[in-house]
Amino acid sequence: MKLEERCPILQFADLGDKRGKLVVIEGGQVVPFEIKRVFYIYESDPTVVRGQHANRESEFVLINVAGRSKVRITDGIEEIIVELNKPMMGVYIPKMIWKDMYEFSPDSVLLVLASTHYDGREYIRDYNDYLEEMKRSELQTGGIKYYI
Repeated sequence: MKLEERCPILQFADLGDKRGKLVVIEGGQVVPFEIKRVFYIYESDPTVVRGQHANRESEFVLINVAGRSKVRITDGIEEIIVELNKPMMGVYIPKMIWKDMYEFSPDSVLLVLASTHYDGREYIRDYNDYLEEMKRSELQTGGIKYYI
């Protein structure tokens, strides 16, 4: 399955009317997991790269509820870049996918929904370690892939 299919763009219903905008996000509905943790990133310098990790257990949905930012997503073979710039869209990031968030606009508020509570032990924070772990996983399952 291609990376774009594994990390789809999610569209949330815009239920706004003349009183203003309203977006509802429910776990187990459009978000493909029950939400265990919510956090947000704001006032990030546009030159800073956030994330820079993969997770063995956690799934995420990233939503820019204000402003915009970009997300580079890779599995070590394919790479996609998603610009998050609408509060009714998000990107789903499954387990064992590397993510970098960057080019934050001055007004950016990046909301993150997570499937697990925080556990620092499940994070892979070195890209070369991530590639090695992905290679080992492919060898164990009999797949042969080439990593960038």
